[in-house]
Amino acid sequence: MSQWTIVLITFTTGLVAGVLNTIAGGGGLITVPVLLAVGLPPQFALGTNKFQASIGSFTSTGYFVRKGVVRLGEIKWGLLLTAIGAVAGSWTVQQIHSELLADVIPFLLLSIAVYSIFSPALGVRDVHPKISETKFYAIFGFAFGFYDGFFGPGVGTFWAMAFVLLLGYNLMKATAYTKVVNFTSNLISFFMFWYGGFVLFGSGIAMAIGQMIGSQIGSVLVLKKGTNFIRPIFITMVLLTTLKLIYDRYF
Repeated sequence: MSQWTIVLITFTTGLVAGVLNTIAGGGGLITVPVLLAVGLPPQFALGTNKFQASIGSFTSTGYFVRKGVVRLGEIKWGLLLTAIGAVAGSWTVQQIHSELLADVIPFLLLSIAVYSIFSPALGVRDVHPKISETKFYAIFGFAFGFYDGFFGPGVGTFWAMAFVLLLGYNLMKATAYTKVVNFTSNLISFFMFWYGGFVLFGSGIAMAIGQMIGSQIGSVLVLKKGTNFIRPIFITMVLLTTLKLIYDRYF
């Protein structure tokens, strides 16, 4: 492939992934295979993917903050604990293998998809929270940050469901807050890969620009269309992520 063909492919991939990632997560299903297909070794594909994903989640975060959907002051401890968890996870994965998670995570995601399908009222509107925000972020900020640094697939799904089930957020609000915490763990993971020399900015810039545009489009759609628009895309992306992980692991 010529250099311009690669630029066009990576830009378009970033654009599509940015839209999907903002609405329902799972953009890595598209971006990582494309980075591998254009010739990046696996560790460089993962590191470069974190770079472009950080750009996309930063764009979404900025949009939701400007629109007043997300208040950063309410989530500051969650961001701190997510960052600490991501550092711990990124360090730990370099010391041990993540074989157990590769076996377990697809079935957790499948459970979320099935639960969502058979709970049509899930996330339609805000409900009373089951635990305080302090306890929520103390537990899940570190846990999901660690998971994203350690393994990663499906972390946006886990965040969104936790926001809906435990803090009582509607799915639109949960999606917005998910992008903020995702940006935190994406950024930490990106720096860890960069420190290790596994980020190719030349290959990632076109995809990052596509991510910026796609994330902006996705953010607008989330606020304009709401929960009824997000829900079927969310379930679809969870199922696709599950199938991809099962295929990679067993086939």
